[in-house]
Amino acid sequence: MKKKVIKISAVILVLLLIAGCITGFVITKKEMDKNFGRGDYPDRRFAAAWFYDHYEPEYPRQEVSFKSRENTLKGFIYGAENDRGLIVFAHGIGSGHEFYLGLITRLVDRGWRVFAYDCTGSGYSEGDGTVGLAQSALDLDSALTFAEGDSRLNSLDTFVLGHSWGGYAAAAVLNFGHDIKGCVTMSGYNTPFEELAETCDGMFGGKSKLIYPFVWAYNKATFGKNASLSAVDGINKSGIPVLVIHGDNDDVIAYDGASIISHKDEITNSNVEYKVFSEEDRNGHNSYFNTPEYTEYKKMILIPLQDEINEKYNNKVPEEELIRFYESIDKELYNGFNQELVELIDSFFGKAAN
Repeated sequence: MKKKVIKISAVILVLLLIAGCITGFVITKKEMDKNFGRGDYPDRRFAAAWFYDHYEPEYPRQEVSFKSRENTLKGFIYGAENDRGLIVFAHGIGSGHEFYLGLITRLVDRGWRVFAYDCTGSGYSEGDGTVGLAQSALDLDSALTFAEGDSRLNSLDTFVLGHSWGGYAAAAVLNFGHDIKGCVTMSGYNTPFEELAETCDGMFGGKSKLIYPFVWAYNKATFGKNASLSAVDGINKSGIPVLVIHGDNDDVIAYDGASIISHKDEITNSNVEYKVFSEEDRNGHNSYFNTPEYTEYKKMILIPLQDEINEKYNNKVPEEELIRFYESIDKELYNGFNQELVELIDSFFGKAAN
């Protein structure tokens, strides 16, 4: 009788454990699907960024489309007459490539042809959501495959450039064996799980380790063999010139955490260079894009004004007040771009081309 009770108890315990695992996975999947929703362009009334309609008169572009898994992605060729080389650009999550037109157009001015696209579930491209952290590498792989078969793109040496989600992609795609002459990765993470775990730590503290297995399982179920695609592995495998850029106060992808640069000791590729932005207020996830003038303007005018409005309305700012706030922003200052960064990328790719 005692053995029977123990056996039944063990079966119940196993069933409860299985039920708990299934429940945990379902909850994790729902949260992940929510966090990896679409990254659409914002309502222009609530954005200070210049989008393509501002740049169109001086920077005509050619629209193309290509498949990435089951979705059709929209891509655009800028500087179609330029011949220094082809830069394939991968953007960050939650946005499309037009958020980076300040950088893209300045590279076009330097003689580069730029092929930029909107990732799965982003901007002008198809997809119910952005899927996950490995998706950017798969989209860049598809973009490079398209470029290799297109006469407007395949006559030039190819370089890859990306930021954040795209920074990971620019390095991780080097695992796929494309003929790439140089890579610049900005604010990228090394592997999807490292960044997922870091994000969980930020949200749940020490308890986050309890959900690591579910997060790992979700990532694995979603991406299969590509779930653990490593940026560092791609850098080492390729042996090509790679420039790793990061801010030392990045609060999105920690400089000493999930970032590529934190794995510097594991990088064996002798053609890798590093640039760390450490200037206060310009050393974050993307604040090194900013000019010193905008940084000062933001600190002295925009942030105090934003704080004043939020306090006035107890953080429930009416739509018309928000519109007035965005209209008041100095767009020239906001859309300026750090010339040092442009020169750094231009010079690095220039050297890699020779």
